[in-house]
Amino acid sequence: MTKASQPTINDVARLAGVSKKTVSRVINNSDLLNEDTRKRVEQVIAELGYTPNPQARALALRRNFVIALIHDNPNAQMVLGVQHGLLEVLRDTEFELLVHPVDRGDPEMLGEIRRFLERQRPYGVMLLPPISENDQLAGLCASIGCRYVRMGSAPFDVPERMVASNDRETVRHAIGHLIEAGHRHICVIAGPRGFRSALERQSGYEEAMKAAGLPFDRTWIAPGDYTFDSGMRATERLLDLSPRPTAIFSSNDEMAAGAIHVARQRGLEIPADLSIIGFDDTTIASHLWPPLTTVRWPIETMARAAALKLIGNSVGDEDGEHALFLSTLIRRASVAAPST
Repeated sequence: MTKASQPTINDVARLAGVSKKTVSRVINNSDLLNEDTRKRVEQVIAELGYTPNPQARALALRRNFVIALIHDNPNAQMVLGVQHGLLEVLRDTEFELLVHPVDRGDPEMLGEIRRFLERQRPYGVMLLPPISENDQLAGLCASIGCRYVRMGSAPFDVPERMVASNDRETVRHAIGHLIEAGHRHICVIAGPRGFRSALERQSGYEEAMKAAGLPFDRTWIAPGDYTFDSGMRATERLLDLSPRPTAIFSSNDEMAAGAIHVARQRGLEIPADLSIIGFDDTTIASHLWPPLTTVRWPIETMARAAALKLIGNSVGDEDGEHALFLSTLIRRASVAAPST
């Protein structure tokens, strides 16, 4: 090695008195080494300032240093939050993030994802709801040797492959907050059919109403699809009820924003005439007027945990057992006692 040249794996092997294969095992965090050898090689690597060639490592591992985020989710703010959480962990590592949207309504979705995984050979994938709930997709990842982590509103896989929240429990608490404020006619803007998050959040609402001994009608539940426009449509339907509801729980913040828009169009004041609670605590929640009381879904925390489950063995920071992350109610200014 000359002063002008970059150190190579051959230089490391020669100075450490080991084979190139042993150096490669140290670089790739293999368990097939004794601690003395590992430390000796790591010391030589540090002294030489040797940087492994990522292409060579990818060939050795038969995987690229890429984490793929696969999703079909209409909630853009949620997807953005996941990306922020993943990138926070991947920053200053050799890993890159690759975002791959899919169409869960496409009968060829599984085949398309298989081709994507075989072509890109990611180190691991994070699956967002609702496709994370597809056991066939999880099985596909496992069958081709691709590590994966699933995100959901309730646990449905082993801890090392799961990051989940307690949506049902937290929504019960949110509805309880409305009941404590004096509301009895509480309606819901539900999430999309087929989403586990929509089921968990609606179930939390129904359980809270039953626990309080309050009657509710199916007409009090309006369908939405996690978009602003669907929140508007659902609120139009709910505000046409007679008597009009005094409070609305929206299954996400985007739809809650649509609800506030429609209420204002009808001359209603928030929260004097109508109380509203959202879910997610995305940026929009604190930027609305009045600021939205909402459930803070720990999106970025869950994404960070997912990234560590995927690459922790490579960066020495594994967190395989922590799978449940608690949501919390954030009280702002969109809830008040019902007017007389």
